[in-house]
Amino acid sequence: MAALVLTVIGDDRPGLVSSLAAAVAERGGSWQHSEMARLAGKFAGIVLVDVPGEQIEELRAALDGLGARDGLTVTMTAVEAADAGPARVLTLHLMGQDRPGIVQQVSAALAEHGVSIEELHTNTREAPMSGGMLFEARAVLRVPDGVAADALRPGLEDIAHELMVDLELS
Repeated sequence: MAALVLTVIGDDRPGLVSSLAAAVAERGGSWQHSEMARLAGKFAGIVLVDVPGEQIEELRAALDGLGARDGLTVTMTAVEAADAGPARVLTLHLMGQDRPGIVQQVSAALAEHGVSIEELHTNTREAPMSGGMLFEARAVLRVPDGVAADALRPGLEDIAHELMVDLELS
C-alpha cells in the first residue's frame, strides 16, 4: 500500500466528501485520517489515504475527474512514514482580542525551540461584552525530548503579555 496525502479545495456543496471517498474506495484504498472544514464558502481539507501501489495513477485520473465534474481541485502527494524521534505532546490554548500577527509570533517562538505544531485550530468570534472580535487558537505541540516546557513558557508569556491574550500551555 502507498500512503498518499490529498489536499482538496472547492466550492462547498453536499456530496463532495462522498465523491472523494468513492474515488479512493473504488481503487481499493483506505481513508486513514482527515481534517476538513467549510471556510468562507469553500470546502477545504487534507486526507491521508492508503492505496495499492498499482492504483495510484488510476486514482490520480479519478481525482482529476472530480475537478471537471465537481469543481474540486485535488492534489496528491506520496508520503513515507517518518520517525520524528522522541518527543512529548503539549497543548496550547490562546484567547484574546483579534489582531494581525498572533499566529506568526506564537509559531515563531515555538520554532525557536524546535517545537512542531501537530494540529492547529483557530477561530474568530464576536466578543460578548466588549464588541470587536476574539481570536482563539488550540494547538497540539510536539516538543523534542531535550526541551523542557519551562523553557517555552517565558517566550510565550512575553508574547501573551504583549498581545494582551490569555495563553495556557499544558
